[in-house]
Amino acid sequence: MRIRRPLLLSSLISTIVIPAFAQQLPAEGELQSVVVTGTYAKNRRTVDSESPIDIIGARELQASGSTELATVLGRLLPSMNFPRPSGADASDAVRPAQLRGLSPDQTLVLVNGKRRHSSAVVNVNGTQGRGSAPVDLNAIPLSAIDHIEVLRDGAAAQYGSDAIAGVINIILKKGAGGGDAEVGVGEYQKRDGKQLTVRGSTGFSLGDQGWVRVALEAADRDPTNRAGADFRNPAEPRYGKVNQRFGDPETRPRSVFVNSQYRVNDDIDWYAFANYGQRNTSAAATWRTALNGTAQRTPLYPEGFLPLENSESQDTSLVTGLRGEASGWRWDVSLNYGRNEFQLDLDHTVNQTLGAASPTHFYAGKLLNTQQLFNVDLAREYPVAAFSGPLTVAVGAEARHESYEIGAGDEASYIGTGAQGFSGFRPVNAGRNSRHNESVYLNLEADVSRQFSTSAALRHERYSDFGSTTSAKGSARYAFSEAFSLRGTASSGFRAPSLAQQFYTITTTNFSVVNGVNTPIETGTFAVGSAAAAALGATPLKAEKARNYSLGLQFSPLSNWSTTVDAYRIDIDDRIALSANMTLSPALQAALAKQNILVGAGRYFTNAIDTRTTGVDVVSSYRLDLASAGRYDFTLAYNHNKNSLEHVNANPAILTANNLTLIDRQTINRLTVGSPKDKLSLATDANWGAWSARGVVTRYGSFTVPQNNATLDQTYDPQWVLDLSTSVKLNKNWRLSAGIDNVTNRYPDQVTSAGNLNNNGINPYSGFAPNGFNGRYYYAKAAYNW
Repeated sequence: MRIRRPLLLSSLISTIVIPAFAQQLPAEGELQSVVVTGTYAKNRRTVDSESPIDIIGARELQASGSTELATVLGRLLPSMNFPRPSGADASDAVRPAQLRGLSPDQTLVLVNGKRRHSSAVVNVNGTQGRGSAPVDLNAIPLSAIDHIEVLRDGAAAQYGSDAIAGVINIILKKGAGGGDAEVGVGEYQKRDGKQLTVRGSTGFSLGDQGWVRVALEAADRDPTNRAGADFRNPAEPRYGKVNQRFGDPETRPRSVFVNSQYRVNDDIDWYAFANYGQRNTSAAATWRTALNGTAQRTPLYPEGFLPLENSESQDTSLVTGLRGEASGWRWDVSLNYGRNEFQLDLDHTVNQTLGAASPTHFYAGKLLNTQQLFNVDLAREYPVAAFSGPLTVAVGAEARHESYEIGAGDEASYIGTGAQGFSGFRPVNAGRNSRHNESVYLNLEADVSRQFSTSAALRHERYSDFGSTTSAKGSARYAFSEAFSLRGTASSGFRAPSLAQQFYTITTTNFSVVNGVNTPIETGTFAVGSAAAAALGATPLKAEKARNYSLGLQFSPLSNWSTTVDAYRIDIDDRIALSANMTLSPALQAALAKQNILVGAGRYFTNAIDTRTTGVDVVSSYRLDLASAGRYDFTLAYNHNKNSLEHVNANPAILTANNLTLIDRQTINRLTVGSPKDKLSLATDANWGAWSARGVVTRYGSFTVPQNNATLDQTYDPQWVLDLSTSVKLNKNWRLSAGIDNVTNRYPDQVTSAGNLNNNGINPYSGFAPNGFNGRYYYAKAAYNW
């Protein structure tokens, strides 16, 4: 069933709250700016930072044909990977992004310095990020964003769980002045994937003491399809036709951000920002042929059918608080609520157990994730006679409550074989679980001399479900001159197992290639504390533990030229992974049948893997100002990243006795070689008069899609992609833009036919491809600013 395209209206608008401590963007002719991420000191610039920080402005975010935040960041940040899986159930609708090749949920996402809630969706299919339930970056509209700060360093001692790979802090627009509205359209070279986007922002005064901003964004995005024709069975009615849909899903996102600030008195400000977003997605499952062997599969679809997974993802968030200054202390007290609800319907499909009486529409159930936080943050500067600058002392506390809920679907969606495409959540899967944790932290920062600065952080957390953990971090920077400095950090960190990883449970039909044929098998995903998981050797989850080290140099020989080189190592013990899809022996199937669980395969989450990540980031920026001939900004950015296996826990005895392996080769290699080894980006921004232009060439490095049979592994060659755009300012208010993403229409390598991993040529591309597989994209925009 196609999602109806409503008429897009809008006077679109944008929002923001000032973060806990103020920031500003670079002035003309400068390459540095004040940052707030990873520091509690006032007026800390990127050039003074002891950890690498990228700052991405609104102009960079919108100089692309894409309106998805994760897609844009995947192009702008060499250390970020954002593949586009297809045919991966809910992962088609909520696609995960990786920083430094690590798990998507090992990156902390903040909005205005406040923790963003995670998605309720668990990535359980064979995609990158399998087993994670991260923040849905694409739920945050570009129209609301002023700029983004990306801290490429472990920061659990400063922010708590999830900040192993780094921190993405999204800073929203602020103030009452000005506004913008934009309409954009686009289409792929293949004449599909048409997009219409309407967005904008504006602000209003609250008397003379405050302001409120609103940002709205709405888009209609048609699906793309790069599937091949189906030549599997000449007896099929649709033999030789393109039956599968393999590409981006159809999406209809709608989002609003509202943000405000009001001065209560000379010492106290009230602030609040809120978000509501809804995204409808229609993704295709695997084509069901008309014949099952020689028998008719269902009389309802005599030519075969393509199940559609129609989902609705709703995000709601509200942060409000008071901040001010008293007795030299800057203070911030806030409440934070976040919620994601994901509902799934199946259309154009059947439950074969019900035969001709089967409905063709099914409600498959819902997932719901919520968080509530209370934060108190204090900071002040103490003069120290021996130091060149003050000692900044920051202390704080946090109380957090989280819950995770599974709601059952219609009986017809799960009874018997269940709905084709996605068997619904059963009443036995349904339930609500929660936990709480409390934490305290201390952060110290000081400029000991004009050349030497240092900082230290300590954080202690206590979780109601698995116990306590303490993280520490130390950083330092030494400037040999104004042009050259060294910096380094060392830290310990952790990531708490999410409630989704502990309690997600469902029975679905997965497909495995058996003797060259995609064969369905009923697969149970069991909560790690359940009797079913215990029967397969499961043990309770515990926190992942990390050790981060980095060493970098900063080189700024000129005021308009800056280069940073940062090497890093991240050791993670007890990484949480979703186990292999274990095809159960008759004995284990019988054991689970006694619990009324009828499956042929099973899996659960486990702490089983230790890994080491090593790499280097290089960022070099140069600004050339030719006065009447225009201004030109050149940026080179490069990341090289290597993930390696350090240890795998011993296989549970019950599995060994049944010739099963909990952590298979594919699970390990997905973590170590599944994301690109490196990425290089060369960007040029030109501005002359009313005209501006941007060109970016990106080299996505090689990656490997692993299989349990090593001979079926496929390593994909690097891919070069060129993006070009230009814009012209017609007058004070109007601006027209146009561009082409992937100018040379480059596609990744096709999946080889070995082992029938391309499904007889029907699925020609890999969902691991870091730039997708849609080809050239044309777009145009018209914007009005005031």
